[in-house]
Amino acid sequence: MADTLVHADSHAHGHHEVDPGPLRYTMGGATRMTLLGGIVLGVICLVLSFFMDETAHHTRFWSNWLHNSVFFLGISFMSLFLVAAKVLFYSGWHTVFKRVFEAYAQFLPVAIILMAVIVVGVFTGATHIYHWSDAAALETDDILRAKSAFLNPIWYLAGAIVLPAIWHFVFGIKLRKLSIQEDEQGTADFDQHKSMRKTAGMFVPIAAFSSAFVVWLLIMSVDAHWYSTLFAWYATASWLVSAIGLTIILLVFLKALGYFGQVTVEHLHDLGKYLFAFSIFWSYLWFSQFMLIWYGNVGEETVYFQTRMDHYPVGFWANLAINFVAPFIILMANTTKRKLGVLTFVAMLVVFGHWLDFFQMLKPGIFETAMHAEHDAAGHGDEHAGDLHMDDAGHAVAGASHDAAGHGDDHAGEDHSTGHHDPNESVHAVHGKSGEHGAKSYAGFYFPGLIEVGTFLGFLSLFFLISLGALSRANLVPVNDPYLEESLHHHVV
Repeated sequence: MADTLVHADSHAHGHHEVDPGPLRYTMGGATRMTLLGGIVLGVICLVLSFFMDETAHHTRFWSNWLHNSVFFLGISFMSLFLVAAKVLFYSGWHTVFKRVFEAYAQFLPVAIILMAVIVVGVFTGATHIYHWSDAAALETDDILRAKSAFLNPIWYLAGAIVLPAIWHFVFGIKLRKLSIQEDEQGTADFDQHKSMRKTAGMFVPIAAFSSAFVVWLLIMSVDAHWYSTLFAWYATASWLVSAIGLTIILLVFLKALGYFGQVTVEHLHDLGKYLFAFSIFWSYLWFSQFMLIWYGNVGEETVYFQTRMDHYPVGFWANLAINFVAPFIILMANTTKRKLGVLTFVAMLVVFGHWLDFFQMLKPGIFETAMHAEHDAAGHGDEHAGDLHMDDAGHAVAGASHDAAGHGDDHAGEDHSTGHHDPNESVHAVHGKSGEHGAKSYAGFYFPGLIEVGTFLGFLSLFFLISLGALSRANLVPVNDPYLEESLHHHVV
């Protein structure tokens, strides 16, 4: 089989024979120890976030766990989606390194286990990262109660566990099995590839619709009063760009070790174009969501951006600078996509940037929920439990105290002209309350701290450890894939 690979490469490159490198990946001791060290760092940071957190119910720990679990769950999902989509749509240029996509997709079962921890927390009430999971809040909040048919632990279980399990166990395992069988038993009839196309044809539309369901439940519902019809597209685009960035990083790393010799600058150039194009696509979705909501100027919609712009400005604008401005300027020139150092730097920057993007999606809403929980835990549970209001000094006070001060009635915190809750008032109240606690309450919520970065490195190390393990269990290059010759001849015009 190795002779077949060398022959194919010789044919592809004519007189310039390229050493394809080892047919199988073997993880070196240094790589393994580095990744294990990263995992240990992540565990230490999670423990620190659990014991150093001053918010109610260890919210910093739970939010860090959710943030990283969702981020890498999505990267794994998008890698599986790329495997299926490229089979379905007759793509061939990526074939020489498609095993990287397949390997990333093998992280899905681990991500399901990680999300199972959050699910247990939601069912038992151990977490207060989702406002809709608070039974007391449902009694006093008309909006949460109206959405409870969808925002509840049962549907959350479906979004966090059931759908990802379907992605992996129904489609992912079959696609991976057929791909490896093609290496071992493939013939000129390409029976395995035809079966893969049928499986991909079923998976792609299911994945496209079900991923929105997952995004709504796992991410958007942390701001349970808010919604956006573009949000699922936006979050999925962020996952896709991250998957492409990690693919570039791993390929450059493995090529430096002597693997993937047939992956040329032409392939990396196309991955660079993917990174550039989908960064622009992500930016288009960011602007479309922002512009339409801001122009509409509906309080229940604009509150999402007002919160982040007023109270989290560093992360809000850094998100746009890192994920749009930097890749746009650096990768605009055709030559930069062919310089491995520059391309790798941008890929690393963008992966961190989109991790920061998910930080911005999740942390403000979770922080607001934590402030409500902390207020309730302080013994203010009355008919206004969970409602925070502003006094004349600009501080948050409980509903009962607010009334006692003469600033409200039985509907304090609501728009008296309509009888509906004003989300903008709630935002200012919560962040007014956070000011009473100083910087400690904001640690890990306002902007990632060292604990958050260490946790990210731990999850990243776990992701690479699982992916490299999967990569070692199959040929690096699928020698019997019908599009291998096209990939070996690939040239960017």
